[in-house]
Amino acid sequence: MKKILIYGDSLTWGSVPGFPKQHPRDVLWQNVMAVELGDDYEVTTDGLRGRLTAYDENLADCNRNASQTLPTALYSYAPLDLVILFLGTNDMQPHIAGTSIAAMQGMRRLVTIVQNHFAGPDIENPKVLIVSPPKLCKTNDEFYTGFFAGTIEQSYKLAEYYEQIAQEKNCSFFDAGSVAQTSPIDGVHLDAENTINIGKALAPIVEDILK
Repeated sequence: MKKILIYGDSLTWGSVPGFPKQHPRDVLWQNVMAVELGDDYEVTTDGLRGRLTAYDENLADCNRNASQTLPTALYSYAPLDLVILFLGTNDMQPHIAGTSIAAMQGMRRLVTIVQNHFAGPDIENPKVLIVSPPKLCKTNDEFYTGFFAGTIEQSYKLAEYYEQIAQEKNCSFFDAGSVAQTSPIDGVHLDAENTINIGKALAPIVEDILK
């Protein structure tokens, strides 16, 4: 059985656009992907709302810095065949980092952590799939407009930068923005249809990586 760890933020947790609640389980992209993959794959999900690649959020009630928490997850769920890193949107908040370059640097750090992690003797490091989040869009939601002020343009550059990292670090890449769009309700999150689209698109990619 192939073991997969998905490490993400609210797009993986399944936040409904504009509402503090979660999509039904059968809508979550990772569950859609798991169904498509079948019983030969074990999919473990770690989706934390607000998670960042390698930056601190001191206003949060938890540690959102993936560079600090990912090693524990890798050790906990080892052995793994594949780690899917689906992060970056939150890095572009102006009070965090504010640029796609910052997210790129954070993602590079996460890939390096996975590729150099020691989970134990005779345990090989998993392969890595970087997933670039869909681009931000304009919204009338006052909170999210302020929270991501000036970052829509930055989000359009992220897929290109992530693909460069994948080439540099010899890992796989997928642009979720090629199959999904963020909702104008809040400009950040995904409706049910777009969430499902990501899961269906990723299944054959994962199969190809692990064949």
